[in-house]
Formats: sequence, C-alpha cells, structure tokens
Amino acid sequence: MSATGARELDGRRLRRQQNREEVLDALLALWDEGVYDASTAQVAERAGLSPRSLFRYFDDVDDLSRAAISRQQRRALTLLDPGVGPGAPTADKVRGVAEARVRLFESIIPAARAARASAHRNAVVRHELRESRAYLRRQLRRLFSPELAGAAPTVLPALDALCSFETYDLMRTDQGLSRARTISTIAAAMTALL
Repeated sequence: MSATGARELDGRRLRRQQNREEVLDALLALWDEGVYDASTAQVAERAGLSPRSLFRYFDDVDDLSRAAISRQQRRALTLLDPGVGPGAPTADKVRGVAEARVRLFESIIPAARAARASAHRNAVVRHELRESRAYLRRQLRRLFSPELAGAAPTVLPALDALCSFETYDLMRTDQGLSRARTISTIAAAMTALL
C-alpha cells in the first residue's frame, strides 16, 4: 500500500471513530435532557447524521446502548475509589464509600436513569445494569470483608441496597436532601449496619 493509501485509510478510520463518538455524545446528551427512550432518528439528528448511517457505526440499537453505557462506566470508574483499603478503620471506609458513591451517582444520573427506564425491555441494558450492580457489591464485600466476617448474612444485601443509585436518587430527588446530608445519612446508616 502506498503512503497516500495508508493516509487515506487512517483518515477514514479516524472519521469513522469521530462519527461513532458523535453518535455516543448525541445519545448521552439526550439522556442528560431526560430523553431516556430516544429514537434512532433523534440520535441521528443530534449527531448530524442520517438515521441509516447510525448503523454504519453500531450493529443495532442494543449495540449503541451498550456502547453508551460502557462509556459512562469507564468515565465513572475513576470516581468510585473510596481512597481506603480493607485494613482502614471502619469509620474511614464508611465515609470513603459514602462520598465515592455520591460522587459517582452525581456524574451518571442521566445514564443511570436511562438504563433503569429501559432495562425491562432491553436485554443488553439489563445485563449491563446487572454487571454494574455486581461490581459495586463486590467492592463493598472486598472493602468491608473484616466487618462482614462475623456479621449476619443479611448485612451485605442491606449495605448494597443502602449504597445503590436507587437510594441515592430517593434521598436527593424525592427527599430533597443536600449532597452533604445524603453522604452523612448514608454513612450513618452504614455505621449502624456494620
């Protein structure tokens, strides 16, 4: 292949990747606006593409949803670190987890709501949501392994529910708690459980 041909191929790959990213940006922007069940036409229009061209970049709607959720998860992972390990004092771990979960959930509100709104009818989203929840539960199990060693088997499921997006959303949205009050409420309940 000539140098010119290689540059053209690289240029096409770059454009394809840029267009793919623009489609993901469009879907995530719609989720940010509360449009959790966006049509392919809405996503395409927002991305400046035709609806048919979306499927040059994604196999189907499930593939698009999976890619958007995956991108959000990758961005969110850095926010999830509680800054402490299993050997830290329980109070430090509790505070670290409460702060990290609130920080995480604040960054993924639109995608988290979109996933929950569509999980019942979209097997891919349901699977991704289940995997995310399992990851968060494993983090709690690992971090609080010393405290859970002698605890009743009901403690981890209760801790998991307490540290979930659904609990965060209930406190922030329905109960109108501030960010600081949400963190302190979750931390106090975790302390009582542990």
